[in-house]
Amino acid sequence: MATPNSTSQVSIQPITDPGDFLRCFAITASAFGTQTADGIWTAFNPGWDTPEGKISGAARMQSRWASRSFNSAGNPNVVFLKATVPDLSSSGAGSEVIAGMAIWVQASTMQDHGDVPGTDLVKALGLDTLYPSDESAQRFICQVIKSLTKQRREVMKEASTRNPPAILGLDLCAVDPAFQRRGIAAELVKWGLDEANRRGGLEAVTEASKKGRSVYAKLGFQQEGDEIEYVLDDEFRDRVMPSNIFMRTGTSPKISAQK
Repeated sequence: MATPNSTSQVSIQPITDPGDFLRCFAITASAFGTQTADGIWTAFNPGWDTPEGKISGAARMQSRWASRSFNSAGNPNVVFLKATVPDLSSSGAGSEVIAGMAIWVQASTMQDHGDVPGTDLVKALGLDTLYPSDESAQRFICQVIKSLTKQRREVMKEASTRNPPAILGLDLCAVDPAFQRRGIAAELVKWGLDEANRRGGLEAVTEASKKGRSVYAKLGFQQEGDEIEYVLDDEFRDRVMPSNIFMRTGTSPKISAQK
């Protein structure tokens, strides 16, 4: 993998300490729960604003990190990143605080070249554990994810003829509201684009929220298609769904963290 990126104020590096996930979950809860009330994120994280829900959410992050697979080149298919900045509230010299996090995923239709999406979404997403005996909740999330990732899956099929036959997807990028507008999100994205280049010029893709899409556009992502349409059963029609668009870089992203 790429070496850690750092500026005078922001340091980007893969997470290696399981103890970081409580803080990382708190950041995503602040950004996607409290700040934007993202209907997809909150569906995946029931009880996110309770002490128990926060512990469970952090545990799910840690479990995904601990069980990540590796591709034929020896790179992890899932990378959890953290962005740290100087902790001005601490009296200790050199103390830092996690201000943001991101999840990058190498995905492919071919084994050994990335994570291959499972056909059984209930099992693949752990919904039988997240919502045991709640078929309606499981069905809702499955329909949402099929809609949200439709274009990503199509690009994965396109990539099957490339070398390597994979893409690098930004699953999530979150910055603590207290640290937003400091360029932290951009640094988390730049790390991924550098990594995409290092892994053979992989195309980078993401499903971008309203808050994130301007950052991604400045770094080389382009919108493809209209707003993502969620194809849901009638019983879910009153759910408030977040605005997302599909964005991609093309096959050889050239944005560097040195920019």
